Amino acid sequence: MSAGIVYLVGAGPGDPRLITLRGAEVLRDADVVIYDRLVGAALLDLAPDRAERIYAGKRPGEVLLDQAAIDEVLVSQALQGKKVVRLKGGDPFVFGRGAEEALACRRAGIPFEVVPGVSSASAAPAHAGIPLTHRGLATSFAVVTATRREDTMEQITRIGSAVDTVVVLMAVGKLAETCAALVASGRPPDEPVALIQSASTPEQRTLTSTLSELPEDAAAEGVGAPATLVVGRVAALAGELSWFAENPDRDEGRDTATS
Repeated sequence: MSAGIVYLVGAGPGDPRLITLRGAEVLRDADVVIYDRLVGAALLDLAPDRAERIYAGKRPGEVLLDQAAIDEVLVSQALQGKKVVRLKGGDPFVFGRGAEEALACRRAGIPFEVVPGVSSASAAPAHAGIPLTHRGLATSFAVVTATRREDTMEQITRIGSAVDTVVVLMAVGKLAETCAALVASGRPPDEPVALIQSASTPEQRTLTSTLSELPEDAAAEGVGAPATLVVGRVAALAGELSWFAENPDRDEGRDTATS
């Protein structure tokens, strides 16, 4: 039996309509779908009824399948000649461990294809009306995560003052530490920030504040994961450009656009 193929597919930031055409195409032909916690049911429904669905989601303190086990499932399913879709929130190569899974496939002799997705690093700010760059305000940006390594805060401090806009993914659990690291990098305590929860979904909400006040404000408002933090002068544009919150028709076709 010849080996199948693994598709590493980015599911986008939350709204199922933001998956790419190629992503929807391979989902419709999948034999197996291995999906993450933030992948919505509407996307899983794109897969044929015959397709096996395997949950591989992770949440803080709860890991059903560790990365080694996920790699093993991908390889073993493909070795059975199946078309395997690894469906991941955002983009598989932006803090998605997609490269680790691609390496596992390569080393096992399994063909694979990377299907890029819309990352929350750009989609969350856009849905909150925040451009990452804007003439006169910002000409550079960096994307970091607050949860990956023990030296993450040191990394945030190192890059904090090197760019105009900083986007921090998965920051809610370490919000106070993240804001402190950014202030330690030289960013002003009163700099505008925005925390966007559940971007591109009907549950989206945006909290605007300053670096020094955000941890207390977020706790008072009960902001939880998933949320994306944007730091920089561009965050002040959120109020003026908040198109998503003001569009009463934004949910039309949400369930049918990819069907």
